[in-house]
Amino acid sequence: MAFENLRLERSPDGVATLTLDRPERKNAADLATFDELRRAFDEVAESAEDRVLVLTGAGDAFCSGADLTGMGSTQRSTLDVIRRIHAGVLALSEIPKPTIAKVNGAAAGAGMNLALGCDLIVAARGARFSEIFTRRGLSIDYGGSWLLPRLIGLHRAKELVLLGDFVSAEEAERIGLINRAVPDAELDAFVDAWAERLAAGPPLALSMAKRLLNAGLDATLPQALENEAMAQAVNSGTEDMREAFQAFREKREPRFGGR
Repeated sequence: MAFENLRLERSPDGVATLTLDRPERKNAADLATFDELRRAFDEVAESAEDRVLVLTGAGDAFCSGADLTGMGSTQRSTLDVIRRIHAGVLALSEIPKPTIAKVNGAAAGAGMNLALGCDLIVAARGARFSEIFTRRGLSIDYGGSWLLPRLIGLHRAKELVLLGDFVSAEEAERIGLINRAVPDAELDAFVDAWAERLAAGPPLALSMAKRLLNAGLDATLPQALENEAMAQAVNSGTEDMREAFQAFREKREPRFGGR
């Protein structure tokens, strides 16, 4: 599938890297880019070869948000356009494999929430984050109202959203907004190491673990326990589980095939 504003590259070990490729606009996303993101997320979700997705930006920014000058003319209402853009949020959340945001610069507005929608977030120490919407006369979107309070709590989320200030990568790590802030020169190697570990893991178990954690946010304890039991019943019948025990007995690393 061809893209104009994105680059989708695949490694032999199952790591798919999706790069927002509008560096001249700080990777701001116009309507076409939002549509391409949704298509790319669907493609990775359906690919048997892709075991992990790394999402990043070209040049010196991750994504500076929505390109409001590049939305183009449309006969559809603003509500319909936003719903069309938000389809990508659901597509990202429904990818049944691990996703990593590699934040190499500014992540603002929808760009920040695009990163937050990934399972893991690693940022260069020179990166910055902002829910910049109110500075543009807008309210938060692209899933931020759902994601942000779950990551850092309601009052901290309100501080970031209502004030719209930029937060450093180190501060983002401190408050639990991201997983790691690493030296800029080490960003690629750090993310590569995590992506390779995930790609070598058991695909079904990782997918189920991701689903369990996401569902657990809104589940009761009895519901969560039942979900765990059902997932383990499925895992216990897989070749990957048998391979894991065989590798343990033979004192070697397991080779998971996704079956």
